[in-house]
Amino acid sequence: MNNTFKDLKYKVFQSGNPIFFYIGINVLLFLIIAVIGVFSWLSGKGDLISPLVREYVGLPASISKLPERFYTVFTYMFIHDGILHILFNMLGLFWFGNIFMNFLKSRQFHFVYLAGGLFGGLFAVAMLNIFPVYAAGLTNVTIVGASAAVMSIIFAAATLVPNYTIVLFIFGEVKIKWIAIVYFVLDFIAIGSINAGGSLAHIGGALLGFTFIKSLQNGRDWSKLFERKPKLKVVRNEKPVKKPEFKGGVSQQEIDAILDKISTSGYDKLTAVEKEKLFKASKD
Repeated sequence: MNNTFKDLKYKVFQSGNPIFFYIGINVLLFLIIAVIGVFSWLSGKGDLISPLVREYVGLPASISKLPERFYTVFTYMFIHDGILHILFNMLGLFWFGNIFMNFLKSRQFHFVYLAGGLFGGLFAVAMLNIFPVYAAGLTNVTIVGASAAVMSIIFAAATLVPNYTIVLFIFGEVKIKWIAIVYFVLDFIAIGSINAGGSLAHIGGALLGFTFIKSLQNGRDWSKLFERKPKLKVVRNEKPVKKPEFKGGVSQQEIDAILDKISTSGYDKLTAVEKEKLFKASKD
């Protein structure tokens, strides 16, 4: 049990893998809120914690509440409303996050996830307040969930490598561009439902992921906002330092060149040899 806890702690907080980090944070917060809610219910007072969390940590649809709860545009994306809500979000994050990480960097993943969540939330609030049809019910509406952030990762992956295929139960091999399109269409249809705020947030996240990759392919990497500036360091070493190689004899320099080519031209422009080298490196 102790070793399992250490393994989980390492994967979430020390491995440097952003997929495990965000899944770990979301699941941990969900479990804490759920456990407190169970004890509250057992006391005979009902679940007091969930309504409070949604009210003060969820993103309010009413613009009048935003000045005093400005922080919720960030916190809302780490709170989930039920086991199925978090389950499907984390599965989507794991599947498409791994595709994303096969071709891009951790820094870019962090940016797309957080920016997608932020933009998706603000986009939803803006749309809910612009269209008169939503005006009557905004006072008590709050938005929660990582769906906008996850949709941003899904659309970033689908825009970068649209013909990448995954195997789905019953359907078999499916190109991820079709999965992304189906998600978008379903969310667009759902803006007329009771969960319009969530669907609008999904659409906002999808737009951010799509736009990020298109910008990246044009040579502009927005995630450089997260890039750490190297500290000046005096090194006395006359011999050049040899870069480590990945398994299969593929050097770091070759991998960097391939990733740069993906960023500027897209995965489909890689040669067969370059794709093979990237595949070997991903197995390291």
